[in-house]
Amino acid sequence: MNAMQDIRAKLGFAIEDVPTDLWIGGEWRKGSGRLDVFDPSTGAKIADVADASLDDAMDAVRVAHEALPAWAATPPRKKSEILRRCYELMIERRDMLAELISLENGKALSDAQGEVTYAAEFFRWFAEEAVRLNGEIYHAPSGANRIIVQHQPMGVAVLVTPWNFPAAMATRKIAPALAAGCTCVLKPATETPLTAYALAAIYAEAGVPAGVVNVITTGKSGATVSAMLHDPRVRKLSFTGSTEVGRKLLREAADCVISCSMELGGNAPFLVFDDADMDAAIEGAMVAKMRNGGEACTAANRFYVQRGVADDFARRLADRMGALVVGTGYDKATQCGPVINKDAMDRIGGLVRDAEGRGAKVLTGGTALDRDGYYFPPTVLTGVPADAEIAREEIFGPVAAIFTFDTEEEAIEAANGSEYGLISYVYTTDLARGLRVSEAMDSGMVGLNRGVVSDPAAPFGGTKQSGLGREGAHHGILEFCEVKYIAASW
Repeated sequence: MNAMQDIRAKLGFAIEDVPTDLWIGGEWRKGSGRLDVFDPSTGAKIADVADASLDDAMDAVRVAHEALPAWAATPPRKKSEILRRCYELMIERRDMLAELISLENGKALSDAQGEVTYAAEFFRWFAEEAVRLNGEIYHAPSGANRIIVQHQPMGVAVLVTPWNFPAAMATRKIAPALAAGCTCVLKPATETPLTAYALAAIYAEAGVPAGVVNVITTGKSGATVSAMLHDPRVRKLSFTGSTEVGRKLLREAADCVISCSMELGGNAPFLVFDDADMDAAIEGAMVAKMRNGGEACTAANRFYVQRGVADDFARRLADRMGALVVGTGYDKATQCGPVINKDAMDRIGGLVRDAEGRGAKVLTGGTALDRDGYYFPPTVLTGVPADAEIAREEIFGPVAAIFTFDTEEEAIEAANGSEYGLISYVYTTDLARGLRVSEAMDSGMVGLNRGVVSDPAAPFGGTKQSGLGREGAHHGILEFCEVKYIAASW
């Protein structure tokens, strides 16, 4: 049995049934070439997808622009019902979508199932928000007129998503865009395009009109996105990815003054005080660190533990992480799958070796596994010095770096000593301290005695180099709206 036959035998769906062509204007199109897609669990090729040319991308913008007036004028209740149906279909097909995510992304099947539920929830949430896009009316202070404020759809939106959450990063943008009345062109990562195309078919089945959502994959990401951003019909860019790429896209978007939402990198601190509930802190650390195998912008990277409990915390965390079952993503027994590719595996190994060279001690893991696929085992480091690369760079892998501190002030200073400010975690049983430290964290989100904070009903986003704008909550729909003021007298 060859590698692909073995993969097919483990799946509950036929990989051949997943669409692999461009989705433009309600039609599947071949593109100008093909791009290979690989299984990180084995390194084997599993499919190939269409490679969009610049003409394909411009055609996607054109059809999105043509579909805009009708979709913007669609009654909110009708939009809401379509979004709700997207949610229902995703939940009905959760198992298939989860297996597909595990296949092309490598994440453990349990993580993938959680992602599908989370991703679908954005459609349910924004189905409800679509009918609550309220405006305002009030008297001008002078009494001369009324002030009427409306929220109108911004227009055609370009949505660029990463590989680590191929379903959720797409729905977190598509759902609010559609709820606001915008049309869009989604460009998913070439590492994980199959999920995006499978979802495109679901949107069409749910009743999303042709041209409202378009999906293109391309091997020329920079040139393609740049061309779309310089088309005057495009009015919005929503990007999730690295800070480095985000900076480049902001410069591109500046040429046409395009509204930008940016969800960028993170380097989350995880603070554990002496008085913390240690059982809760370990459970929270496992979720915050190991969700998606650490390949998440919200992943806890820097563990700052007060000296009195540092040894106990490190030992218990190493025991838990070292006991995780590492294996093929779509194997039900797997608790930690592979990382996305060899470059990621090598980069993570380099960060660990740098820390070791500066005096850090490896309690578990530490070296890439010698097997097919791209496996780096769950790893815990102690005694990590502040000048180690791992203290400054986003790890994006299953490695926990533990630092110690003595005072609350020292912990806050260390936690905030990063260019990133996406999320922080704080564990303490002293509520006053917990709230005080949470308010002092220079990050857009804080998990206080919680290892997960992502929620479609909450505003997701960061400060500093971690991004601009918010996704989720009512804030998410406003990112796709223009505020119009009308001065009226009657």
